[in-house]
Amino acid sequence: MGKKSIQEIEEIRSQKRQELELRVNTKADTREKHILVCHGTGCTSSKSPKIIENFRKILEEKKIENVRVIQTGCFGLCAKGPIVIIRPEDTFYAQVKPEDCEEIIQSHIVEGKTVERLLCKDIDGTIVNRLDELNFYKKQKRIALKNCGVIDPENIDEYIAFDGYKALYQVLTTMSQDEVIDEISKSGLRGRGGAGFPTGKKWSFAKQNEADQKYVICNADEGDPGAFMDRSILEGDPHSVLEAMAIAGYSIGATQGYIYVRAEYPIAVQRLKVAIDQARDYGLLGKDILGTGFDFDIDIRLGAGAFVCGEETALLESIEGRRGQPRVKPPYPANKGLFGKPTIINNVETLANVTRIILNGAEWYASIGTEKSKGTKVFALGGNVNNVGLVEVPMGTTLREIVFDIGGGIPNGRKFKAAQTGGPSGGCIPAEHLDTPIDYESLTEIGSMMGSGGLIVMDETKCMVDIARFYLDFTVSESCGKCTPCRIGTKRMLEILERMCERKSRARRFKQIRKIS
Repeated sequence: MGKKSIQEIEEIRSQKRQELELRVNTKADTREKHILVCHGTGCTSSKSPKIIENFRKILEEKKIENVRVIQTGCFGLCAKGPIVIIRPEDTFYAQVKPEDCEEIIQSHIVEGKTVERLLCKDIDGTIVNRLDELNFYKKQKRIALKNCGVIDPENIDEYIAFDGYKALYQVLTTMSQDEVIDEISKSGLRGRGGAGFPTGKKWSFAKQNEADQKYVICNADEGDPGAFMDRSILEGDPHSVLEAMAIAGYSIGATQGYIYVRAEYPIAVQRLKVAIDQARDYGLLGKDILGTGFDFDIDIRLGAGAFVCGEETALLESIEGRRGQPRVKPPYPANKGLFGKPTIINNVETLANVTRIILNGAEWYASIGTEKSKGTKVFALGGNVNNVGLVEVPMGTTLREIVFDIGGGIPNGRKFKAAQTGGPSGGCIPAEHLDTPIDYESLTEIGSMMGSGGLIVMDETKCMVDIARFYLDFTVSESCGKCTPCRIGTKRMLEILERMCERKSRARRFKQIRKIS
């Protein structure tokens, strides 16, 4: 370990990429096998750490060589977890238990025979031998999730092997601050935290403001019910966020970054700590990064679980040690943010797109998606849908494609009733709008919103009044109490809905709700 020169980084990239070619190439010329086991939160709760431990123990006891057991981030298809992928053949084993490890090693590794009973089954019952044969993945395009399920998130060399920190070096040695911002602007990247504000424009505002100190903040305070997009990126590919923050810091003239992450994400927090320590050790964070004279460092700040701290100015208040309450805007953070200094705040998913834009070019990114909503969007697909999990699709993909083609439709033969997007502030999309393209403008037109990416599917048995009550109850509980409409108005609306659900009130009360809202 120790600080690396760019030549040493390139040697690591070249050597390690050759070793890891079997991760992405099923025809890789190698006798080695890698057993990839999901070590994200979902699979961890189903004993994936024990699966990893068992695999390693059995391989050691049997003295089997040329087989590595690798922890990875989320593969996406959480409904089939714990997931085990064996590369290079790309065999997909689903719902693996610790006691299955012996059979997998003996049959698959030693005898070369697939364990048929553990192979993943598609929704139609078809047995799937390879990951890319699943309908769940066929319409996805992974950019922000590119490395999740591919690399060991706690091994910086594996991140480097897949072009990690290449974009940072390119920016520091060949691009001016304005050129970086212009590239992000031309790509059409918009904030993935909900508002959809143009990322390049935000960076430009902060760059224009002169100050002796500026800050870059990653908003990882993911609070929407059912949302786990940012958590999965941090768990599966933390270095992508660190690298993007350094690029953002260079573009606006900042030397310090903060990641504000929920303390309820222990795996994500641990992997961030490991990644930051590794990046510092290699000289990819800190002073004189890669010998370019650029200084930038990152620290972690833990949130205490307050939903309101997902709002950028409440987040700033929290980092500064005060109660998390929104500030009056303007001034905006790009003018006067953390400690009164120019600050840019982007969420995890937004940042996870930055390095790919720099490496592949703005035109490449802008060619994906729709005219006004470029690139891809990650959704946490949950509720009454067969393939619960994490999906990344081009903007403009219809709700029907996400729910039925990727999500596998509604369980138990029931009908689709609605999909809730945008978190507590969003809306429910009924069946008549199933063919609506999922992008910022289209969702707004039908009375919903993109939000951070939670997508909760509901079947015909669900009561929409009860759903509204659930989200209002959440909003009332999480209100910071600063503003009267929120503090009192949501409470009154909740009371009306509670009386309706208890059949103590009539539908005419909806007029009162409309009036209050």
